[in-house]
Amino acid sequence: MDLSGVISISGMSGLHKVIAQTKNGVIVESLADKKRFPAYSSSRISALEDISIYTKGEDMPLRDALGKIFEKEKGNPAPDHKVSDKELLTYMETVIPEYDKDRVHTSDVRKLINWYNLLQKTDLLTKEPKKDDGEHTEIPKVGSDAEKPKPSAKKSAPAGGKKLMKTDAPKVKVVTARKSGAA
Repeated sequence: MDLSGVISISGMSGLHKVIAQTKNGVIVESLADKKRFPAYSSSRISALEDISIYTKGEDMPLRDALGKIFEKEKGNPAPDHKVSDKELLTYMETVIPEYDKDRVHTSDVRKLINWYNLLQKTDLLTKEPKKDDGEHTEIPKVGSDAEKPKPSAKKSAPAGGKKLMKTDAPKVKVVTARKSGAA
C-alpha cells in the first residue's frame, strides 16, 4: 500500500495528493472533489506515511492499520465514520485489538475510518506490497525556479579563492549633485 504523496492538512477536511512543489509550499489536489489549490509551508501538513497509531507495544504505522481494515473488509468500504462512539470503538477493537485505549481517542478512530473509506473510494488502497527498486520519484517544481536553465558545467573559481561576477548589463556611472560648503 503506497501512501507516498498523500497528505492531511490541519484545518481542512479530507485527504490531498501532492501534485507539484512550489517555492513556498506545494500544489495539492483534494481526493474527494479533485480541486487543486496551493498549500503553503505555514500550514500544518502531515504525510500519511509518517503517521502511526499508538499500540500497547511499538507504534503501528498507518499503512499497516489501513491494511488490517482492508483485510477485514476484504477491500470493501468500512462502516460509516459517523456512527456512535461505542460502535466505533468496538469496530477498532476487532480490527486492531492491541491499540492503546488511553492514547487513541474516538476522534482518531473516526479519522482513521474516514481516511480508509476515502482511500478505498479513490482506489489508492491495494493489497500488493510496494516494490522498492532503489529509485525515488521527484516532485516536479512549479514557478520561477522551474524555468531557470541549469548550468551544464561547473566553473572553477579563479586563483586566490575570489569569485568573479559576470553580468551582461552595461556599466552605469551614477552622478550626484554636491552640496556646497558655503553658508
